[in-house]
Parts: sequence; C-alpha cells; structure tokens
Amino acid sequence: MFLSDVDIKKGLKDGSIVIKPFSEKKLQLASYDVTLGNEFEITERYCTVAVDPVNKIYPKTRKIKIIDGGEFVLHPGETVLGKQKEFIGVDHKHLILLSGKSSLARAGLVVHNTAMLFNPGHHFYPTFELLNTSNVPIILRPGMEIAQILFAKLTSESSKKYLGKDGIGRYDSKNSAHFKEAKKKGYGK
Repeated sequence: MFLSDVDIKKGLKDGSIVIKPFSEKKLQLASYDVTLGNEFEITERYCTVAVDPVNKIYPKTRKIKIIDGGEFVLHPGETVLGKQKEFIGVDHKHLILLSGKSSLARAGLVVHNTAMLFNPGHHFYPTFELLNTSNVPIILRPGMEIAQILFAKLTSESSKKYLGKDGIGRYDSKNSAHFKEAKKKGYGK
C-alpha cells in the first residue's frame, strides 16, 4: 500500500518516516520531491581497463563537489553517481521507492538504473545513478528537484533487519564508498 501525502505527514510525526530537511512545498499527492546534492562520483574511464564485478574489480573513480549555484555537465551516454541532498529513512514496517521525474526523463535523464528500492530500516543520503540517454549534454545543478520518493507500508514488519554498525543501515551521512573493495585492493589503477 502506497502512502498518500496525509500518511507521509503522519509518518513524519510519529517517526516511522524521516525526511531532513522537510519542505511542505515538495510534498506531492503520494510522493515527495527530492533534490540533487553537491557530491558526484565519476569514473576515471581512461584509467579503467575493465570492470569485473565477480572479482570485485570496479572502475577507478574520484569524488568531486560542485558548489551551490554551480553546474555539472552530464554528457551523452555518461553515467555518474550523485548524492541526494535530503537524509531519508523508514522504520521496519515501510520501504521507499525512488522514481524519476517525467519532465527530466523526457530530456533524457535517468536517475536510477536498478537501485530504486530502499529497504525497511534504511536511513541515509541516497545515491542517484545518473545517466544521460539523450544526444546533448544535460546540466545538473545542486539543489534542483531531480526525483521523487514514494513510501509503501508492508503487510507486516520485516523479520530481517537492515542494520549497519550504527543500527540504522549500511550507509549513513559519511558512508558513500560505492566501490570500497576496488579502492582497498587497488584495482583500476
């Protein structure tokens, strides 16, 4: 069962849903608009020979920060990771789904390739898998509304808990090392 704006507000009040910062203007009928943050992780494609996930060989990447008011140019066919500005989370009776905005999709922007489900108990700053499917560059700006999140209530609380060291999930405000194993092992150099 998907939550309406009324239920999302109830969840924020009782603590089963977290959105920080929250803005009433971004609350839609059955979703909440989220914005692009300042952090991007880009692949150093000229330094990466190949990606071999089975052997935990991932691309060499680097993080960049774009200042507020700045811009990031996403070229045709390019994929980068971008961090969401809002910190979100749910209890073990709910889950979150990420969806793109149709206006941006029509311009060729994909905000997730596969990672659209955020598990019950997950609290973090989500990462967008940004892909430009058009044949012209797309300018991305920190703070722009880039996607929407939907909340769903489970029929029962999950039996397994999605917990990390801090008790609220594997990722948090400081952890977005998406290719951690690759960097640790030194692959992609």
